[in-house]
Amino acid sequence: MNFLTKKNFIKMNKFTLILIIFAIIYIFILISTYFFQRNLLYHPGENNYFGDKLIVPVEKIKIKTSDNIELISWYHNKNLSKYKTILFLHGNAGSLENRIHKINHFGNMEVNFLIVAWRGFNGNKGKPTEKGLYEDARSALRWLKNKGVTEDNIIIYGESLGTGIAVEVAQDKKVAGIILESPFTSMIDVGKKKYPFLPIKFLLKDKYESQKKIKNIKSPILIMHGKVDKIVPFYMGQQMYELANQPKHFYFSDYDNHMMEYNETLLKALKKFISSLN
Repeated sequence: MNFLTKKNFIKMNKFTLILIIFAIIYIFILISTYFFQRNLLYHPGENNYFGDKLIVPVEKIKIKTSDNIELISWYHNKNLSKYKTILFLHGNAGSLENRIHKINHFGNMEVNFLIVAWRGFNGNKGKPTEKGLYEDARSALRWLKNKGVTEDNIIIYGESLGTGIAVEVAQDKKVAGIILESPFTSMIDVGKKKYPFLPIKFLLKDKYESQKKIKNIKSPILIMHGKVDKIVPFYMGQQMYELANQPKHFYFSDYDNHMMEYNETLLKALKKFISSLN
């Protein structure tokens, strides 16, 4: 073997070694992502808002699921026979306390409400999964039914991740209305945007494919989304609106990020939509 041949052989070996190292690192990332993906998706310990004082009176209750998990929930009964009841399905981070700034405003509206903490959140037992959270929402609907709230008097409100659950449980039901705040088309689409170098479609366990289900919703729907959302791109909210059946309404804010500001403009849109359901 002459000198040039030896030199080329060494270069090839170095290149092959680099490829092998990169392949090992990539496989490690794939394996880690697969096994720890739910730690990336669900953040029960995250505190988005802190220090808000609960003004509206609530009854603190526990809702039991079909798999025997008790869900801490807050219930506000203004007048069940007179007003619609909002079932509020929160996002992937934080506790019920992190939604106080929202539900305080519900107290000023002609609505009752029930807000449920997911399994694994607010000290609840269990671990959050797509299937598990669907069951949590359905358990809340059953609880309302047992309280005498009919399906056509329920407004299902989904926030962020909660929009995927709201769309799932609202399919083929005759609920009064649906509100989706910062909705995504599917968790696959969100994952692809965040991790374009990973085969998200094959790795993801909890897919929340709302874009495939929204056509099954026949109730009036309000979609709210901020145009500068840095977590769920605004175009996903637009797509969900385009896919939705009539009657449909939108509130698209020029300045809101993912957690939309509950300002007078948004509250006006909420109140107008809720009033239209009566």
